[in-house]
Amino acid sequence: QVQLVESGGGLVQPGGSLRLSCAASGTIFSRDKMGWYRQAPAKQRELVAEITSGGTTSYVDSVKGRFTISRDNAKNTVYLQMNSLKPEDTAVYYCNARFGWRNDWGQGTQVTVSS
Repeated sequence: QVQLVESGGGLVQPGGSLRLSCAASGTIFSRDKMGWYRQAPAKQRELVAEITSGGTTSYVDSVKGRFTISRDNAKNTVYLQMNSLKPEDTAVYYCNARFGWRNDWGQGTQVTVSS
């Protein structure tokens, strides 16, 4: 059974930084395509960033140049470094792992950007 555990969320002022982590177990992590999604109140969940097994990354336009996704296959962990945070980045952030027909989710971590 795949388990994804996010950490690193919290309250930060506009312009600040946070690093989210997602530790995976029960999967051959190096094969998985990993992604970070977010869901703000009354909005649909959206893909923020993803990284393939080969390390290719992609980002939603609103975070390009501010967020960086990375992975450490030795630690079965994917990261999301978030810089220059804005109030509109406030959301619950979810880790996602996909391989073939599998599509697994973490429980989410709250990120609040507010002064």
